[in-house]
Amino acid sequence: MKRHLLPFLALVGCATPSGTGPAPEEARPPASTAPALPQEVRLADLRQLTFGGENAEAYWSFDGKQLSLQARLEGMGCDRIFRMAMDPGSAAPALTPVSSGRGATTCAHFLPGDQELIYASTHLGGEACPPRPDHSMGYVWALYDTYDIFLSRADGSGEVTRLTETPGYDAEGTVCAKDGSILFTSVRDGDLELYRMDRDGKNVRRLTHTPGYDGGAFFNADCSKIVWRASRPRPGKELEDYQALLARGLVRPTKLELYVANADGSEARQVTWLNAAAFAPFFHPNGRRILFSSNHGDPKGREFDIWAVDLDGANLERITHAPGFDGFPMFSPDGKWLVFSSNRATAPGRNDTNVFLARWVDDATPASVAETATERIKRDVAFLAAPEREGRGIGTAGLEAAGRHIEARFQELGLKPAGDAGSFRQVFPVTTAVKPGAGTEVKLGGTVLPGDAYTVLGFSAQAVAQGPLVLAGYGIVEPSLKVDDYAKRSVKGKIAVVRRFVPDTAAFSDTDKQRRFGDLRYKAWAAAQRGAKALLVVDWPEAPTPPVKDWTPPPEASLPGLSPEGPGDAGIPVVVVKRAALEPLMAALEKGQRVDARVDVRLDFEKRDAFNVAALLEAGEGKLPGAIVIGAHYDHLGLGGRYSLTPDRSEPHGGADDNASGVAGLLEIARTLAGQRERLKRDVLFVAFSGEETGVLGSTYFTRQRGDAGMKGIAAMLNLDMVGRLRAGGLTVLGAESAAEWGPLITAACEKARVPCTSSGDGYGPSDHSPFYAAGVPVLHFFTGTHSDYHKPSDTVETLNVAGTARVADIVSAVALALDGQTALTYRKVPSPAPRGDLRSFNASLGTVPDYAGPPDGRKGMLLAGVRAGGAAEHAGMKRGDVLVRLGKHVIGGVEDLMFVLNASKPGETVTAVVVRDGKEVPLEVTFQESRRPR
Repeated sequence: MKRHLLPFLALVGCATPSGTGPAPEEARPPASTAPALPQEVRLADLRQLTFGGENAEAYWSFDGKQLSLQARLEGMGCDRIFRMAMDPGSAAPALTPVSSGRGATTCAHFLPGDQELIYASTHLGGEACPPRPDHSMGYVWALYDTYDIFLSRADGSGEVTRLTETPGYDAEGTVCAKDGSILFTSVRDGDLELYRMDRDGKNVRRLTHTPGYDGGAFFNADCSKIVWRASRPRPGKELEDYQALLARGLVRPTKLELYVANADGSEARQVTWLNAAAFAPFFHPNGRRILFSSNHGDPKGREFDIWAVDLDGANLERITHAPGFDGFPMFSPDGKWLVFSSNRATAPGRNDTNVFLARWVDDATPASVAETATERIKRDVAFLAAPEREGRGIGTAGLEAAGRHIEARFQELGLKPAGDAGSFRQVFPVTTAVKPGAGTEVKLGGTVLPGDAYTVLGFSAQAVAQGPLVLAGYGIVEPSLKVDDYAKRSVKGKIAVVRRFVPDTAAFSDTDKQRRFGDLRYKAWAAAQRGAKALLVVDWPEAPTPPVKDWTPPPEASLPGLSPEGPGDAGIPVVVVKRAALEPLMAALEKGQRVDARVDVRLDFEKRDAFNVAALLEAGEGKLPGAIVIGAHYDHLGLGGRYSLTPDRSEPHGGADDNASGVAGLLEIARTLAGQRERLKRDVLFVAFSGEETGVLGSTYFTRQRGDAGMKGIAAMLNLDMVGRLRAGGLTVLGAESAAEWGPLITAACEKARVPCTSSGDGYGPSDHSPFYAAGVPVLHFFTGTHSDYHKPSDTVETLNVAGTARVADIVSAVALALDGQTALTYRKVPSPAPRGDLRSFNASLGTVPDYAGPPDGRKGMLLAGVRAGGAAEHAGMKRGDVLVRLGKHVIGGVEDLMFVLNASKPGETVTAVVVRDGKEVPLEVTFQESRRPR
């Protein structure tokens, strides 16, 4: 056997032929010191534990006192399972047989308690070794269909218990330290997939579902995650070849990458893109790093070494440097020792592989290596998403620091300033703060409330309202839930009082309904639609029905913060008051007695300058007209607030994925294209936008400043928003239908990067590409999908796949370089479903695209950035630039009002809409469509 073939033969679960007959418990030589090479700074006290033959896949017992391994010693035809007592300070122990010597065996792991272990064996298919694979078809592994997983006593005594009984290959089992459940690979469903079963073989669950080989999986220490090797043959010839081999019980293992997922298989993501064989992954005890074997470092693919990489794909580090094979690393339970297999110290003329032990040096300084795109991206994200950046909220010092960081990076890359007056900054005004103005007052039943007993809200109308108070439950109207808190009471001309949040009932048990109907702006809209002059909100929970003995209300929630909202107010004053302020009056109100109130709201708004960061990379010779804009927003939610999905937590929302990942990708693209300037045929404008989270303000300002004529000088806009969570499902490229020619360009770029991509959709959506598409520019939005940390403080750098972000940056760079004039983009305006994302759904659709910056001069209404092709608004005659002020019986003061109206409307319903166009009101008849879109 040639030395470089050994790892592959062991790789698939060491399905190599083995002989019969027990191995004697022969005396072993003392453990041999074999000094690590000078470059192997992570390894100390290196010692050889086995001597001669093929010894591999040595795995620790859970108490750290034994190793299980497979070996083929002199005279054996195929691998057998052994164990050895393990004391890092002792001489090399003897190998004690565990398996019977019948058939081939592989992958032995102790179960918790260390009295039993599992391994795979072919002995039920015959006592002889199975035949070697036919290498006339190239290098392939055999997947023996007689392999099953068995449970054995650790000392090899007694009968073995069969755990898998389905036809075909079942092998590569590893064990969870917490409950003894077993990860394994099987062809039971027609492909090589990962499964998990209980330690007794019951309750089998499939974990992977993508065509290709999935195997060699391990749990991390707390069994919350798994890591494994996988091949992903591309559809077409690659997949057909893979499936043809599989039908013959073979697989070709030359291209394997590492994947990580939750222990149930969810959130699977690729960690490496080495385009080589990566296998035998094992978690570092800290759970943030993976050791594995690969021939990545050898252009000929013959030298295998142990490597390490972070869980997010960053900090790839070579651990071993000896010629030949080093692989199958596994840490002792305490993380102090590493056991692995190696050809090192093999006598001349022999091809032995032996087991070695080394003390792991965690704090060693590895040899310096060039920083890669992955490390640069991680460094930029870490800065932008750090708690010190205060969530990069509008008006914060953290957002200012983020802008300076981007400026500095553009300068380092040699880009030209493209902002105002020769700077990198394009400045625009935003409302950053609001506070109660002089004259604000709340008077209940003749008592003026102190300022700390209430708060006004940022979307409150500035007005005076007085009249009797009327209790209106939670202020919710939703026919589908059979809830109408206004059905039996009139609030017209009165001041409505509603409870905060939602009822504690099954109807409102899911989070979406709690957010939707607990939204204070929704409650204000519902009250205003029924003629209320003002709204008071109080956290006064409703006692359960039927009454519960000794029931006490939950603690009162703190008053919401006063912060600026989008353009347009609620139409009525809105105030949240403390329980104590209403407590003296509640008994009278519940009896229907008259209690008068007066609410006077005045707001002082503070405006400050925000800024986009813009830089220019000029094309080389033969430059074509029409620049490419590549953008990403760098602002986020600050300390949370209304748009947070944890609005009760006032703490930095780091926004690592949303959208520090996009900015870091933008900077890496700038670096890539600056290094290939001679290939660029169009100027590239790199723009980090601000104000996206408050209504795509920065990108809207950018497009407005250029005007229609200036926008004709933009050939395309490529937007990166949330590109930090690339998972096994691949990259979503939205806006692909905004130009007929995008498809082949996207396909070529994704294939080159070896990333599966799904492309679709028009160019509208809740991100910075939308104003460009509305202005007639073909766009793409690169997006790796939503997740449970979206708009929460838990969106941190530790949750990202930064190696995946580097692949996205490669794809965007390739698309930009492909816009070389040979393919002219043709702008298309086509109807399509809304982009995927965490968006509200609506009962009816109008097909308008709002300009979130609002009408000029602070006028009320919703300014249209555009209308969707084929939508109800286009059929009715609405146009870009119109201001929608009324829809049926409802006044539209801004985007929020339109959302609430659509949610209360039905497809097919026809109403009169009123828009302001060229200073005149224009009535238009509109028929709502089915809600496929969020406008």
